[in-house]
Amino acid sequence: MIRVERPGLRLRHQPGWLQEQGIDTLALRHQLAEALPWQQPEVIVYGKRHRTPRLTCWVADPGCTYRYSGLSQSVTAWTPELGDLRDRLEQQLGLRFNSLLLNRYRTGADRMGWHADDEPELDDQASIASLSLGISRTLRFRPRPGDPIAHGESAVAIDLADGDLLLMDPPSQRHWQHALPQRLRLQGERINLTFRRIQPSTAMQSISTRAPLGRAATSTQARAGETPSPNTSA
Repeated sequence: MIRVERPGLRLRHQPGWLQEQGIDTLALRHQLAEALPWQQPEVIVYGKRHRTPRLTCWVADPGCTYRYSGLSQSVTAWTPELGDLRDRLEQQLGLRFNSLLLNRYRTGADRMGWHADDEPELDDQASIASLSLGISRTLRFRPRPGDPIAHGESAVAIDLADGDLLLMDPPSQRHWQHALPQRLRLQGERINLTFRRIQPSTAMQSISTRAPLGRAATSTQARAGETPSPNTSA
C-alpha cells in the first residue's frame, strides 16, 4: 500500500488490488457497462443546461438518496458483482459502505472538474474507496483555495490503472479538491467505482440490518465540466 500524505490529505494507493482478489477486470468492466442503467444527467450552471461529460449510475441501500444541482440520483439496487466488491472492501479494510457512485468515462474526452466530495449527505468522517477499471487515467489533487491547512502545498497526481484501489481518508475532502482532466488522445474507456457512506438516519438504519463485519468551483460546476481543466499536457 502506497501512502501519500500532505497537510490535510490522506491517500492510500494499492495498485492491482482487483487482480490480487482474483477478479477478471475486463469481464467485470464489460458486465457493468452492459448491465447498469447508465445516465447522463443535465445540470444547470450559470443559467445554462449542460450534460455531464461522462455517464453515471448510483447504487445504494434503501434510504440512501443523493442530490446535486437539485437533482436526485435514481437509486439502483446492488448487483451480485457489486455486492461482492463491497463485501471484499469492507472485510479487508474494516470500513462500512452503504452506497456507490459509478462514473463511466467513455474516452479521454470525458472528464471531471475540480471538486471535493463534500455534499451534506456524505459522512465526512468516512473514507471513500475508489476502484478503477479500464484505461489508466490521472487523478489530480490540489489544496482548496484559501484553505489554512493545505495552503502552499504542491499539487499531487496519481495514475490510476486497471484494478487499482485508492482510499481517500478524512479529512482529505475538507482541505483538498480533486479532478480527472481530459486526455483527448486516449480512446479507451474507464469505469470508476467510489464506495461511500451516506449519513441520513434512514441510511444508517439500513446499515444496522446487515451482518457484523468479519470549493474554487461548486460541485455542480465540476460535474458539468465547467471548471478550468488542469494542465492536459501530461
